[in-house]
Amino acid sequence: MATLLRGLLRPLCAFQGNPGSSTGKRRGRGKESRGRVPLRAVSHGAGLLYPEHIPTSPLQKLLLAAGSAGMALYDPYRHDMVAVLGETTGHRTLKVLRDQMKRDPEGAQILQERPRISLSTLDMDKLRGLPEGSFGCAYLRFLDVNRVSPDTRAPTRFVDDEELAYVIQRYREIHDMLHTLLGMPTNILGEIVVKWFEAVQTGLPMCILSALFGPIQLSAQSLRLLISELIPWAVENGRRAPCVLNVYYERRWEQPLQALRQELGITEPPLRVEGLV
Repeated sequence: MATLLRGLLRPLCAFQGNPGSSTGKRRGRGKESRGRVPLRAVSHGAGLLYPEHIPTSPLQKLLLAAGSAGMALYDPYRHDMVAVLGETTGHRTLKVLRDQMKRDPEGAQILQERPRISLSTLDMDKLRGLPEGSFGCAYLRFLDVNRVSPDTRAPTRFVDDEELAYVIQRYREIHDMLHTLLGMPTNILGEIVVKWFEAVQTGLPMCILSALFGPIQLSAQSLRLLISELIPWAVENGRRAPCVLNVYYERRWEQPLQALRQELGITEPPLRVEGLV
């Protein structure tokens, strides 16, 4: 029995011991190697499909999903646990998203080229030189104001398909772009609003779980505003917008933010949520 339990828990132990796991959004202090590694179908060792892959059985995935769900509900800022939950519960949804990307010219190009978003791949000098009002300028301002870094996104580990592993990695790495497009800060209310948008857009179980249970930590005032104004706005925008995974954001830096919002059918938020909790 002890041997069986050790075998079941080994993937979680390996995950917790990895220095790349993140427990919050913090500005990166260097160019981490994971930002430079594309997810490709090549040999990376016995049973490994991509560099960070940890093979797991269905039972191990179930245990990981249950544990990560509990931790994510207890602390929504445990982005490492939210990441594990997404990888262990979203296989069918990821296939739907992958197929949507394949049917779209821009999405198919993203799947083919596998771009990554990190400090090692972004041209920060170029972003700083972009004109006011451009999408790239707004994205850089979001990073600076909220003191976040694209390098805090955890690498995919538990998806047993390298193409689907890239899809969820891409979803994870464009999260800050969605914050920029939606005009949402990184406080808990802003994160919940983005999760409602993502839940409608992607259908990923972990987005739905975060959207439904995240509000339990809000104040009464913020909860009223969320239910009466922000959720309806996020849901409407999520339904109207085309699949956000089909946007090659790295080639849209110079596009005016308002033009990109109009292209995607995203409207201005009904109110400012900075300072609300």
